[in-house]
Order: sequence, then C-alpha cells, then structure tokens
Amino acid sequence: MHVSLQALKAFESAARLGSFKLAAEELSLTPTAISHHVAKLEHRLSVDLFHREVRKIVLTEIGEKLAKQISQGFRTIENAVEEVRLTSNVVKVTTTSSLAALILIPALHEFSLIYPDISVEVSTGETLDQQLYNLPVRLGNIATVPASEIIRYETFNLFGRQQIDPLAAGDEPIVIFTTVWKNKTLAAPPLEKWCALNGIASSNIIVKTFDQELFGIQEALAGNGFVFASTTLMSRLLKMQQIQQCQTQSIQSELCYYIPDKDKLSNRKTHDLIEWLERKLNE
Repeated sequence: MHVSLQALKAFESAARLGSFKLAAEELSLTPTAISHHVAKLEHRLSVDLFHREVRKIVLTEIGEKLAKQISQGFRTIENAVEEVRLTSNVVKVTTTSSLAALILIPALHEFSLIYPDISVEVSTGETLDQQLYNLPVRLGNIATVPASEIIRYETFNLFGRQQIDPLAAGDEPIVIFTTVWKNKTLAAPPLEKWCALNGIASSNIIVKTFDQELFGIQEALAGNGFVFASTTLMSRLLKMQQIQQCQTQSIQSELCYYIPDKDKLSNRKTHDLIEWLERKLNE
C-alpha cells in the first residue's frame, strides 16, 4: 500500500502537537492542507485516526498506536541523517607511526583551531591493506611516485641531545641509530652518502638499526647516541629545542612523503587537510 510521506508527516505533527493549526505552523502548510493530508491517510488506511471535536482533535486508540510508531520511525531517520552528517565531518588519515607520533598528532590541536568543523582520526600502519581511510599519507620512492602526489621531499641529517661535530668527536666512535624499513621496496636512508658528504669514516661510527625511525629518535632523546633521521620528523623537536642538529650537512634522499591519487580527492574537508599538512611538512 502506497502512503504519502507528506501525509504521514502531517499526521505525526498533528498527533504530537494536538492541533492541525500548530502542525501547519511547524510544517509551513495551512491547517486545511494538514486536515486534507490526515483525511487522505485515514481513507487509505480505512480507519479514523482522530476524534474531531469542537476546536480540538483527540487521537483514537489506533491513532495513538500509529502516531507512536511513526514518531519512532522519524526519530530513527533523523538520528541516521545526523550520524551521516557527523561522519562526513571526519577525515580518516592513515600514515606511518613515526609521522603520526612526531608531526601529525601533536599538530592536530592547531588544525582544529583553524578548521573547527573538521575532525581528524589518525591510524597507523606501514601498508594500505585492509584499512578504512579517506586520506593515506605514505613514505615512498621519488622515482616511482608521480610528482603531483608528492607533498614533501625527504632529507636526512644527524641529530642528538648535544650539537656535535662528528669530525671533532675524538677517537671514540659515536653511536648512530638509523632505520631498516619493514617495507623492503623503500630506498634506505642515505647514511653512507651522508658520511661521504661530511667526510666521516665508517670506522668512527657504530651503527644500530630499528625498523621505525621513531625508535632511533627516542634513543637519541634519551641521550643514548645520535640518530640519522629525516629532517621532516625532527622539525618539531628542533623547534621545541628537545634535540639538536649536528654540525653536518643534510643530504637529499630518494624518499618522499606523498598522497596516492591526490588530485582525485574531491572532498572539501580532505582538501583543506591536505593543504594544511603540506604547509606543515614544508615549514
């Protein structure tokens, strides 16, 4: 049986407010239109939904039952619409653990002040498999990533609790933490080229590795050695003076941060986050 949605809305409003006039005001209709919709609904259902008395209407027993069910139905619809509306304000980002912990998550408060209508959820992982996200921010090889998708070219240098010149560090070798990626297709951090650029002999260093940059950075923060890490990840710690860059030259790597299919992301909120993140990474 086809029942007009407008007739259901007119009946529900009149039942809830106890008046055709008030229902008309709520729905921006005339009392006559409300009465017409209700009468049409009664005709369709072959029942009386209201006792019509002088200057007032009273629900019949079956009218009370129907009004209760319809009200619940409209509330369910309204809740579903609101849930979708709130969900549309959330941008789900997936990225590496190191970028999330050292840059993205600490900066989200700043982002929320600029864009208070956008919520950001961050998840981490080294691959994109089986993850639900709107915005993937990945570490990749420059040679295999389209230039239009790159948001930051990666450089590396040496960092520690103290600012030192490795060439003047004395006879004792220094401990350097670096990264061996879980993703074996990624270009390795250019430690050897950095040593050659800065005139540092391999005999003057002891290399220790982790599978995430974050762990080597934590060791350097603890004063257990120095970390050969991306200048991107170290930017916030440098500004906060929690760590120092050594007196050495940074070196360009074969790596970059990028967003797959960046130009195909059409959501305005996602675009706002991309533009903000690109500025943040290149400050």
